[in-house]
Amino acid sequence: MRGDEPKSLQERYAPANSCWGCGPANSEGLRIRSFPKNGEVIAEWKPEPKYEAFPGVLNGGIIGTLLDCHCNWTAAYHLMNRAGSDHPPCTVTAEYAIKLLRPTPTDNAVSLSARIVDLTDDRATVEGTLSAGGKVCATCRGIFVAVKEGHPAFHRW
Repeated sequence: MRGDEPKSLQERYAPANSCWGCGPANSEGLRIRSFPKNGEVIAEWKPEPKYEAFPGVLNGGIIGTLLDCHCNWTAAYHLMNRAGSDHPPCTVTAEYAIKLLRPTPTDNAVSLSARIVDLTDDRATVEGTLSAGGKVCATCRGIFVAVKEGHPAFHRW
């Protein structure tokens, strides 16, 4: 992050988070940066060759991680807003399904977008997409749950 860039949800609310997919504190991780925009949460991420399944194509497991973390932050952000809180609850993935629709090229950044389709006090159903070159390459639908005291993830951010 440069000094003039806005902070992502991860940088603002969980700067010490070490998650491999979204943790700002994990120098070896993917370090996605998610931003609220017009009711959705968006991100851009630039693949490196080490994340390819084969030359020029992003690995499906990496795609799953990107969508899982991005959708989880979408859930946390919207649960925070629903509760009127100034900090998001720690959320975990209860379930998620990824559909790989076409090969995802690695020559340019991929775009992530996620939106809430159902929201209660402690859980959110989120749908997300990963696009490259203006084409949707993968979709995700997941349920993300705010954890309570005693859960191992409770104080992770």
